[in-house]
Amino acid sequence: MRWYLPITPGISTGHSFLFGGCGLGAAISALEGSTGRPVVWATAQYLSFARPPSVMDIDVTVASEGRYTTQARAVATVGNTEILTVNAALGDRDLPASGQWPTMPVVPPPDECEARESRWHVEDSIMSRLDQRWAHHDPKLGQTVLWSRLPAVLEVSATSLAVLGDYVPMGIGQALGIETMSNSLDNTLRVGTIVPTEWVMIDIRVDLVARGFGHGTVYLWAPDGTLMAAASQSAIVRQWKDQSS
Repeated sequence: MRWYLPITPGISTGHSFLFGGCGLGAAISALEGSTGRPVVWATAQYLSFARPPSVMDIDVTVASEGRYTTQARAVATVGNTEILTVNAALGDRDLPASGQWPTMPVVPPPDECEARESRWHVEDSIMSRLDQRWAHHDPKLGQTVLWSRLPAVLEVSATSLAVLGDYVPMGIGQALGIETMSNSLDNTLRVGTIVPTEWVMIDIRVDLVARGFGHGTVYLWAPDGTLMAAASQSAIVRQWKDQSS
């Protein structure tokens, strides 16, 4: 019931702290490993920063376990500092009815899209492990679409989708049309059917920005149109001081 994650530059932001999606992904791996069940939804509350080099312990507690569903939590700490808390439901049920209702954006395939280059120093961050392509941007709708893949990851999973779902903060700056910095307050991943795929479409839809906070949703699509997961997020929004870029 105890897991650990070495905090390295390769899972950190350009500002040298653990990338929020990697923290949620690690907790999901721990929860699935401890319960033996796949995650249905998991929500992370981010409380503090974990910086390399350090080790983050993840302690899993099963609060309720039924025939098909387990409710559990994971608390991640570095030393005596709580970094994030994740609550989750896990399980799998046999129900013949299914459906999905959001519409997948029609965009060019990844090999026809421009590569995304980060504005930050990323040689020693998670961005060095991501291959991303700009696919669509509509500031009037608050929508930004990226193709993304993790070449080092052998398969798509709830863990990797948690990493790719942590993009509302980036979408906020695109929607506002100004350089911003955002710190995630939370991140919730709701998982549907995961299919084998190399590329994942990150469909970011910013809902609103008000009182210095932003809120939005990320739909994670497979190229065949399967909605594999939806992530929702709130973040503190700050305007980047140097707007000359």
